Amino acid sequence: MDIQFLGTGAGQPSKARNVSSLALKLLDEINEVWLFDCGEGTQNRILETTIRPRKVSKIFITHLHGDHIFGLPGFLSSRAFQANEEQTDLDIYGPQGIKSFVLTSLRVSGSRLPYRIHFHEFDQDSLGKIFETDKFTVYAEELDHTIFCVGYRVMQKDLEGTLDAEKLKAAGVPFGPLFGKIKNGQDVVLEDGTEIKAADYISAPRPGKIITILGDTRKTNASVRLAVNADVLVHESTYGKGDEKIARNHGHSTNMQAAQVAAEAGAKRLLLNHISARFLSKDISQLKKDAATVFENVHVVKDLEEVEV
Repeated sequence: MDIQFLGTGAGQPSKARNVSSLALKLLDEINEVWLFDCGEGTQNRILETTIRPRKVSKIFITHLHGDHIFGLPGFLSSRAFQANEEQTDLDIYGPQGIKSFVLTSLRVSGSRLPYRIHFHEFDQDSLGKIFETDKFTVYAEELDHTIFCVGYRVMQKDLEGTLDAEKLKAAGVPFGPLFGKIKNGQDVVLEDGTEIKAADYISAPRPGKIITILGDTRKTNASVRLAVNADVLVHESTYGKGDEKIARNHGHSTNMQAAQVAAEAGAKRLLLNHISARFLSKDISQLKKDAATVFENVHVVKDLEEVEV
């Protein structure tokens, strides 16, 4: 499981940072890629990665500001051009209005897709659990921005325990069908009468990962709730230390406020993105240094950076 950042800038693209988009790569888990936001130029950034657009099965939109959605029509259209691959449907989750935006863009531009888009829109009254499978659950909660905006909490369900093959061999269990039975929790009896209890050879279930990805927001209790015990918290850092007033006026957070959220939530790692173009390369280390005084395990991400979860 990896997160690859396709755009880490705020508001408008710069030479160093494109606008908001990141990919949660779940290739080993479910052979899918999920996009979170799709700002202008996202498909160009994807060309610089190993991501295959057809592997993108779900897109989660935090809010309808242009720097988070203007890349959707282009990406969706380009995804259709891979004629040598099977056409697969795609799900888009987001605030009410995302369906109208996408369909209007496609209609006005005369774009026709050979696959279906399934829209899942929500408002303030329809948040909470928005998606669930046997492996993952996704929750959404409203944040505090200048328009309706949400954060997402992606929870991987607990993983099955692993079979201790070496211990089984030492117990005299021949490799083969018996291994499969024991892995499935079935007790077996060997030819010499030895009883093998499956529970003695299977480790306890491992807790799944928790990834919290927030949209634009002021510091709010909802951010903390979404990030409780998260393995990774992706939080905007549009402004820096001392910019609290301007951050509040524009519906954003500072690096210090993001660090406070991570600390209060008990998150394991904090990744800062949505960086204002006012910060030059030399300023980035200071953003990290200041935030680390509140939450030590913090990192300011850059475009195309890939982080293992």
